[in-house]
Amino acid sequence: MSSKSFNPTDWLNSPPGESASVATSNPTHSVSSIGSEEDKIEQLVCLIESSCTDIAPDYASWRDMGFALADALGECGRSYFHRLSRFYPGYDEREAERQFTACLNSHGHGITIKTLFHLAKEAGIKLERNSDNSYNIKREEKRKTISPKSPKSPNSPSGEIEEIEEIEDFSYNNEPLPTFSQEVCNLLPKLLVEVVNKAKDFEDADLLTLGSLTALSACLPHISGIYAEREVFPNLFLFISAQASAGKGRLSLCRYLVKPIHDNLKKLYKLEMEEYNRQLNEYNQDKKSHEQPVEPPIKTLLIPANSSATSVYQVLNDNQGIGLIFETEGDTLANTFNSDYGNFSDGFRKAFHHEMISYTRRKDREFVELAKPRLSALLSGTPRQVLSLIPDAENGLFSRFIFYHMNIRLQWNDVFAGNTEALDRYFEQLGHQFFELYQTLQSSPDIRFSLSVDQQERFNLFFDEVQREYSDLFGLDIVASVRRLGLITFRIAMILTSLRIMEGLSITPIIVCGDTDFNTSLVMARVLLKHAARVFGTLQPSDTGFPSGITTALSQRFFNSLPQQFDRKTYLAIAEQLNIVSKTADRRIANFCEKGLLVHLSHGQYSKS
Repeated sequence: MSSKSFNPTDWLNSPPGESASVATSNPTHSVSSIGSEEDKIEQLVCLIESSCTDIAPDYASWRDMGFALADALGECGRSYFHRLSRFYPGYDEREAERQFTACLNSHGHGITIKTLFHLAKEAGIKLERNSDNSYNIKREEKRKTISPKSPKSPNSPSGEIEEIEEIEDFSYNNEPLPTFSQEVCNLLPKLLVEVVNKAKDFEDADLLTLGSLTALSACLPHISGIYAEREVFPNLFLFISAQASAGKGRLSLCRYLVKPIHDNLKKLYKLEMEEYNRQLNEYNQDKKSHEQPVEPPIKTLLIPANSSATSVYQVLNDNQGIGLIFETEGDTLANTFNSDYGNFSDGFRKAFHHEMISYTRRKDREFVELAKPRLSALLSGTPRQVLSLIPDAENGLFSRFIFYHMNIRLQWNDVFAGNTEALDRYFEQLGHQFFELYQTLQSSPDIRFSLSVDQQERFNLFFDEVQREYSDLFGLDIVASVRRLGLITFRIAMILTSLRIMEGLSITPIIVCGDTDFNTSLVMARVLLKHAARVFGTLQPSDTGFPSGITTALSQRFFNSLPQQFDRKTYLAIAEQLNIVSKTADRRIANFCEKGLLVHLSHGQYSKS
């Protein structure tokens, strides 16, 4: 990869290829007569680029894409291979170079350019010949469900909707999970655009966006909305799951965005303590002439995850119920929950919905009630640490978190790129910009956030559809996650809209979400559902009576429909009846074999264990 720092915004505004002008706002676009195979390839690649579609998400299809281009165009196919490969989140320029060279050297492999068009068709894109020998490029509809539409241009707040892609079971394999930044990073509020400008790739941009939204969600005073007839605030819970050294450590940069607020609170507390100690000294010297001073409440934003339950509640109470738990090792909180002194899991779950938390202070023999706690939490850790914190699918913590599972990539990053400025200083400067908004909101009256009537309708249609789809795919255990993701999506839209105040949005008693921010929040929700599905698949399922190792409802139906012995033709026919595409069926059969549920007898022949 280039040593230059990757800027998603610049990349989106300058797509590769001068002719990448085919818009995706209409399903079909007329194209002038195509005189050669390369012209058709160019037009197809342009549409793929304009829709940011990865048509080769796994190695086998990526390899075959290279064979197809090498067979049709020879060395001239190399640039097309790069243009199509770069939509994969783990794209590496040097690796793509080596792969295409290998494809060129494999003469007579037998794969033709038809494979490229087949891969595009599988992704929903194809060319259609007209009667006059011209062609239409068509973006096919894959499922008739409501979803946010990617804007027609980087700055278009389009309110249109399109059909979402087929929901796929991401819980049982290690295929790369999708990202959302390629669709939204240049549509974010300016502060977040400056955050993702420092991203190394789309996955890193997702990481920084989610981390920033969660950190900032604890620092938007006087902003709330009505959701399901209850008052809700912007607070988010986030868990970034990744293997060691996968890059989740960059999440700590988001802490600098709220550092000025935390430092200011500590400074105020220090001054109040100095005044308290002075008054206490006067009182001790002459108790008759002075009243005993009252110790000031602790002022802080960040709350250590390894605090006792009473300590956490005390800090929240001293700060009007507001706090942020920011831990880069998820097992810190898990260990606290498992201890006798620190089990505030119940209060943690209540805080997500701002439900009352009550506790007793032994020191003053005082019973305290936190009426509306507004706690945010940002955690990261390995998949094993997720299981330590949330052992099973029925645990209420799972559905309250945004989960983002980072893909595993064997790629060495240039550790000397962008050394002109330390990122911690850059992010702290952004934090000072946000601090001005924080101060403005502190002194403002209450602000009520809302969606427009049209947005409410689209919101309900979207989540009604995905609730039915995901319950069919994963069973009832995941319904709570889908429903709470609705609340999370509403909160994300609230945060995005609030950040627009920094760009001149008027502070009024009621602020309505703009279409750009609404679309962005739904695009993010669509991707986050798939990440939640991956993590969900690692949890211990509730007792369903199905064989061990099958964690989703659709997989269970597929497995049970298979006869004792069968071949590939048989399982593909069964998969078609269950609306499972052939590629997914192949992966599920392979997964069943890996788990010991099936025995691979011979080529295309299988038997249940």
